[in-house]
Amino acid sequence: MTAVAPQPIATRPQPATPRLKGSFMLSMFKTTDPKQLGIMYLVASFAFFMIGGAMAMLIRSELAVPGQQFLSSEQYNQLFTMHGTVMLLLYATPSVFGFANLVLPLQIGAPDVAFPRLNAFSFWLFLFGSLVALSGFLTPGGAADFGWFAYAPLSNAIHSPGVGADLWIVGLAIGGLGTILGAVNMITTVVCMRAPGMTMWRMPIFTWNILITSILVLIAFPILTAAFFGLLADRHLDAHVFDPAYGGGIPFQPPFLVLRHPEGYTIPRPFFC
Repeated sequence: MTAVAPQPIATRPQPATPRLKGSFMLSMFKTTDPKQLGIMYLVASFAFFMIGGAMAMLIRSELAVPGQQFLSSEQYNQLFTMHGTVMLLLYATPSVFGFANLVLPLQIGAPDVAFPRLNAFSFWLFLFGSLVALSGFLTPGGAADFGWFAYAPLSNAIHSPGVGADLWIVGLAIGGLGTILGAVNMITTVVCMRAPGMTMWRMPIFTWNILITSILVLIAFPILTAAFFGLLADRHLDAHVFDPAYGGGIPFQPPFLVLRHPEGYTIPRPFFC
């Protein structure tokens, strides 16, 4: 007796569902996937790296020969300020969290980060704050021009009265909040979401680096963010927090250095250890 193979039932193929316009952008806005957020962090930080590199090229072109070339003194100060800001706070620091989102959950066997929505919120705070800080170039007076260190009294309302300075302060305060929340998320992920058997002493060195980096962020960025709010209160509420006439010229420097010294370890630690 010959076996007869059953004939497949002919079915009408269903047409492919057309991809709606804007669905990709909408998925990015709604995503809480750490891998996708890590890619978004890296793409955004690389875009800011290109912007900061263009500023560096303008600065070096101006300094190529003695004398003033094509930038005024105010424009040069603005580029100097924004170049340092972009490279340190808008490119280097977010790159750390981009790699952390991509690699850290995989290394410790976690299905996700501890707070997925907070993770997405941290990214959008960083991106929004960065764009606010850079939007000073669109104002009539230009961007902040008091140096990326923002020492008082150079950054007060008398010496830097432009709107660009306010946008710089507010933007970095918003971006700093996103960095703080991202650090809290990474610490909680490492402490609470390791796979069974993944003890602290079995973790990869990169995971340890991200953990230490996040702790350094929690040491440095809240103090700097508070200093930014004090500086903003000086400019608009006459609070005299950093007013030299009230002995406030020096107090801005300690919170700034509290950020910059740990920041020197925050940025290279995950990549050079």
